Amino acid sequence: MSANARSGTLRPHAAPTSADPLETDPADAASLDDDTGEPGEEKLRSGIQSIEVGFRLLDVLTCEPRAMMLRDLAQRAGMSPAKAHRYLVSFLRLGVVAQDPLSGRYELGGFALQLGLARLARVDGVALARIALPELRDRLDLTVGIAVWGNQGPTMVHWMESSHPAKASLKLGDVMPLLSSATGLLFAAYLPQGKTAAMLERELADSRRSSYSGAPRTREEVGKVLDEVRAHAAARVEGMLLPTIHAFCMPVFDSTGALALGLVALGHEGAFDIRWGGEVDLALRECARKLSYELGYSATPRSENG
Repeated sequence: MSANARSGTLRPHAAPTSADPLETDPADAASLDDDTGEPGEEKLRSGIQSIEVGFRLLDVLTCEPRAMMLRDLAQRAGMSPAKAHRYLVSFLRLGVVAQDPLSGRYELGGFALQLGLARLARVDGVALARIALPELRDRLDLTVGIAVWGNQGPTMVHWMESSHPAKASLKLGDVMPLLSSATGLLFAAYLPQGKTAAMLERELADSRRSSYSGAPRTREEVGKVLDEVRAHAAARVEGMLLPTIHAFCMPVFDSTGALALGLVALGHEGAFDIRWGGEVDLALRECARKLSYELGYSATPRSENG
């Protein structure tokens, strides 16, 4: 055995010769189109089953907050301990999985961490949301949008109109009020108070001088409304900022658990399902959950002690 093989370091493979079985492997040959050298369509559809089977072990380790014994890991992944062990040996060599030398328990390894960090460094929440928005708009046939926290407050950075646009005098770059919009209430509920305090005080002072009574007007009222937003993990308003216009705003979280952006849907009363657990709520919630996952968010905190 060579020094490279004993140490487990990777080295470039030599080009296969005519006697190399890899060159004449029927499975590899079948994966190429006749002239182009591109992967065959059938091969692309079928994939590599062993990779998908092994991934079940990584999926279990990702969801489990503690290192696991082989038997428990295998059971959760739906395979025998012997079969799981064969996959784990390869994962250990690659650094995807690590094993405690004393307890024998398995945990995600250093390469898994590097893989996750590389993904997070490349991900852009607004870009991902823009990709997801057309499907959400078509599913609900409502005006939908994306809001982020800007220098002046919750700011609309993307809109997609429905087939029957809501008559709302909103445009890209508009800053939404904290107390009278679903978007503002969401950001007020989830951002640190230091970010929202000055804007909140200004709006409370304005509301005391105004006869408009739709938004909360005291700190106590604000606290109750924001508690409700956090309890539902979403904000909604019924004709508060714009008469006859209802709206939902759903939070998308990043890998640290901080609010990254808000997904907005709005429409006219009578054609907008404002119910908690209704069509709009569920569709927005599903989309926000997927985006949060893509940004590295986990609703279950992970720790060494579980």
